[in-house]
Amino acid sequence: MNRSMSFVLLLAILISVADAAWEDAHATFYGDISGKETMQGACGYGDLFQQGYGLETAALSTALFNNGQTCGACFEITCVNSQWCKPNTGPIIITATNFCPPNYTPPVDIHWCNPPNKHFDLSMKMFTSIAEYKSGIVPVKFRRVKCQKSGGVRFEIKGNPNFIMVLVYNVGGAGDVNSVAIKGHKSSWISMQRNWGQNWNTGVDLVGQRLSFSVKTSDGRILTFYDVASESWGFGQTFEAKSNF
Repeated sequence: MNRSMSFVLLLAILISVADAAWEDAHATFYGDISGKETMQGACGYGDLFQQGYGLETAALSTALFNNGQTCGACFEITCVNSQWCKPNTGPIIITATNFCPPNYTPPVDIHWCNPPNKHFDLSMKMFTSIAEYKSGIVPVKFRRVKCQKSGGVRFEIKGNPNFIMVLVYNVGGAGDVNSVAIKGHKSSWISMQRNWGQNWNTGVDLVGQRLSFSVKTSDGRILTFYDVASESWGFGQTFEAKSNF
């Protein structure tokens, strides 16, 4: 593929993300203004402040969460058609970091995260940016947008020599990763399996090897990050690539 064709393809992908159609949903919030309850969510990001996501986050209902495959995606959300919408406030942008589980205890129609509802359970900070606190729940419009992240894609290596698990985070562009491959400088490329959220694992022992990663996001873009970790990498360490989507 020549450069001009590659540029046109990339432009088409970016336009499709930026111009995603607005959809209807509802939004609530969980936790208090500190956001403590939003940490350690179902996407595996852990401390959202430490990982750079802060409180600009949401837990997604089953219809949006897609078994964790939407983790890391970014959404633009605006309050609509409610007396509780704050006037003269623009839309907010959040990253999907958690799961709002369904609740089938009767009456089920009051449980907003049940399928097929599209629902965002926001941090209190984000909810009160667009709606009054006392409303509790408001109708919203939402659409996918490109994630803007600072710095490179990050890889946190966990596990042990027989079970390497890598958290992939701070991903720009589409934001949600749908495949990861890892390579030691003495090995071939190894496809990793999604463990949960954005944690990916392999049973191949790569201790003592320089590590490279190939990451594919949901829009089909693939970036390869060579020699992200040196031979002396250790479990519990995080490494940042020099580029991002």
